[in-house]
Amino acid sequence: MLLAAARTLSVLGNGFARVALSFAVLALPGAGPGQLSLVLACQAVPQLAFVLVGGVIADRMSRSRLMVVADLVGAAAYAGLAAMVLTGHAPLSALCLLAVLAGTATALFSPAMDGVVPLLVSAGRLQQANGLLRVGMNGAMLLGLALSGVTVALVGAGWALALNAASFLVSAALIRGLRLPARARTGTSGWTELRDGWREFSGRQWLWVVVAQYAVVVAALNANAGVLGPLAAERDLGGARAWSLIVAAQALGTVAGAGLAARIRVRRPVLVAVVATFPLAAPLALLAARAPVPLIALAMCGAGVASDIFGVLWATTVQREVPEEALSRVSSYDWFGSLAFAPLGLLVAGPVAARIGVGHALAGCAALIVLASAAALLSPQVRGLRAPD
Repeated sequence: MLLAAARTLSVLGNGFARVALSFAVLALPGAGPGQLSLVLACQAVPQLAFVLVGGVIADRMSRSRLMVVADLVGAAAYAGLAAMVLTGHAPLSALCLLAVLAGTATALFSPAMDGVVPLLVSAGRLQQANGLLRVGMNGAMLLGLALSGVTVALVGAGWALALNAASFLVSAALIRGLRLPARARTGTSGWTELRDGWREFSGRQWLWVVVAQYAVVVAALNANAGVLGPLAAERDLGGARAWSLIVAAQALGTVAGAGLAARIRVRRPVLVAVVATFPLAAPLALLAARAPVPLIALAMCGAGVASDIFGVLWATTVQREVPEEALSRVSSYDWFGSLAFAPLGLLVAGPVAARIGVGHALAGCAALIVLASAAALLSPQVRGLRAPD
C-alpha cells in the first residue's frame, strides 16, 4: 500500500510537470523548438548516463533507501525549476542544469523500483501486482494531465512544477516506511557486478531484442511527447489545452490497459507485448495528417491501452525470468537500452521539424515505430517464450 500510494502521488505531480515544462520553456523570450529540445535532452541524457550505476547501487543496498534519495533529488530539481519560472528569472543554462538533476533522480529511482515489487508479492501474483500498481499510477497521471492544461492556462507553469516538487517529498516519506532489508554484501566490485548483470541481460535473446526495439520506439515517442506534439498543438490544435486533452486521453487508455493486463493470461507474453506496440504509431500519423482533436485523442487512448498491456506483460516476464539478486542490474540495462536514442530523438526533433516540417517529422516517427516492432517479431525467442502454467 505504501509503495502504491507513493507512486500514485509522485506520478500525479509528474502529470503536471510533463505539460508544464514544455510550455514553460516555449514561453521564454525568444525560445523555440531548438531550446525546448535542448532542455528536454538535458533531462534525458542523465537518465541514460547514470541508470547503469543506479542498477548496481540498487543491487548493493536497500532499494527503498535508494528510492527515497532519488525522490529527494527530484524534489530539489523541480522546486528549483518552479522558483525560476515563478520569479521570471529562468536562464537557459540554469534550466538545463536542473533538468540534468531531474534526469539523474529518475536514473537512480527506476532500477530500484523495478526490483522492489518481487520483494513485496509472491511470484504467482506478480502480474496482478504490476497491473494494479499501474492502475493507480496511470489514474494519477490521467488526473494530473487533465488538470495540467487548465493550471498552466490559469496560474502558469511555475505552480504546476511546484506541485510536482511537493509530490516527490510526499513520495519519499511514504517509501521510507517500507523499510526493506539492506542487500547482502558480496565483496565484489561494482564493475564486476555490472559485468555479471550484462551476462544475465545478453544471455536472453528475447530481452535484448525487445530492448533494441524500444530504443527506436522510445526515441520516436519522446520526440512526439516532448517536442513535435506540443509544436503541432500550438500550430494546428489551439495550444496547451488541446494537447493536455490528447495526452489525458492516452492516460485514460493506460488505466484501462493496466486493469486489463492485470487479468489477462497469455501463453506467449513477449509476443503479445511486441504486437501491442504497433498501435502506438497511430496517433503520430494522425497528428501528421492534421486530424481533428477528438480523433487524435481516441487514437491516443488506444495507444495507452496497448502501451500498458506491453508494460505489465514485460515487467512481469522480466521479474519472473531474471534472478532477484540481479534484477535491478538487468533492469538498468533494460532502461539504458530503451533510452539509448531518447536524448537524440529530443535533441534533433526540433531542428528536423524546422527543416522538413512538423508533419513530415511526425510521419517519420510513426514509420520508425512500425518498422522496429516488425523487426522484433523476427526473433524466435520473442515469438516462442511461454509463461509458466
